[in-house]
Amino acid sequence: MRKVIVLSAALVLGVAGLCFAAGNNLLIDDFEISVSGGPEGTVDFGSGNGSGVEVTQATDIKNTGNQALKVVYDAAPGGYIYVARGTGLDAKNANWSLKPEDIKWENYSAISFYMYGMDSKAKIAFDIKDNGGEIWRFMLEDNFKGWKQIVCKFDKFMVRDDWQPDGADKNGQLDFPIKVFQFEPLPESKGTLYFDTVELVKK
Repeated sequence: MRKVIVLSAALVLGVAGLCFAAGNNLLIDDFEISVSGGPEGTVDFGSGNGSGVEVTQATDIKNTGNQALKVVYDAAPGGYIYVARGTGLDAKNANWSLKPEDIKWENYSAISFYMYGMDSKAKIAFDIKDNGGEIWRFMLEDNFKGWKQIVCKFDKFMVRDDWQPDGADKNGQLDFPIKVFQFEPLPESKGTLYFDTVELVKK
């Protein structure tokens, strides 16, 4: 009986520890928005050179809250797709729940999000734009089914070498605060992806 009590107490403490650890992360976006594009939009998204993308909210498949971000895409050879949230975008209402300059970035080692995979084997780029306008890239593959947390450590991002925006400082140094994150399914692939619960991971 004593062993059962001790094991139960340990289990409770273990669960509490996990909850506390998760609580140390900082939620910056959970897509609890009315999804729209364009200059007045809440998500900055688009495609070109034969690729196509449709972005909406999903209430049937979600990780937390009432909905997730649904991305239906067709990434054609030579084409491009982007789905972005943050500050300084063409969609002026695409801001996160927190202002980047109000975040103590030195307290965090990674940015994470949840993705609902379809095991399509598609390659997906997760890009961030730093304070100097330079874009950094983290690569992942849709090689699982259901919700999975994708943790992108800041020291694992690589400078995007195929394109940088005009005005980027291109200094090869990840300068905080980060202003934007974006999802980019890469050619050649097509399908549907869901994203939710974007957080900064505590050191």
